[in-house]
Amino acid sequence: MPTRPLPTVSRPRAVLVVALLIATIAVLAGQGVALADVSPPGDIPDNQAFVTYRGAGYSLKTPEGWVRTGSRSSVAFADKYNRIGVEIRAAAAPTIASATQQQVPQLAKTVKGFAAGTVTSVTRASGRAILITYRATSAPNAVTGKRVVNDVERYEFWRGGKLATLTLQAPHRSDNVDAWKLVTDSFRWIA
Repeated sequence: MPTRPLPTVSRPRAVLVVALLIATIAVLAGQGVALADVSPPGDIPDNQAFVTYRGAGYSLKTPEGWVRTGSRSSVAFADKYNRIGVEIRAAAAPTIASATQQQVPQLAKTVKGFAAGTVTSVTRASGRAILITYRATSAPNAVTGKRVVNDVERYEFWRGGKLATLTLQAPHRSDNVDAWKLVTDSFRWIA
């Protein structure tokens, strides 16, 4: 049986084929380099820029580019299933006991999918706050209509007869610890 000569391949083409083969194997083996920092749904990227928002007697940093709705005394910033809300109203100083006995039962009645977490006292840059954690069902996604379970952190800051309720929401198990710390530490009462 006669043998046929192998086709010849130019050196540059052979190098290109080998390089593509190695790159494909590396990606399939999980060793590829990510082309972009793609965060799971709900995670705020580590490189997210923040801007200062000035409301009715307060300021805080919020993620740049999030949609703002509401007024200076009751405002929300949202992106997909993430939400930051601030509400200012006259009230007595909150305590762990008042939050446990009054706010938590009220939240249970009014928040869709409410599942109680903890009530604690925390210190942030602007002072002491009452922190209520819980789970809730998100508002529907504007495009898909889908709802998810959100982890919620509700901070109650008080000064001179005014209560600022700062509520942070993100899909359950999102890694927003650093972003939420930045937002809550940036809260300031202003004149």
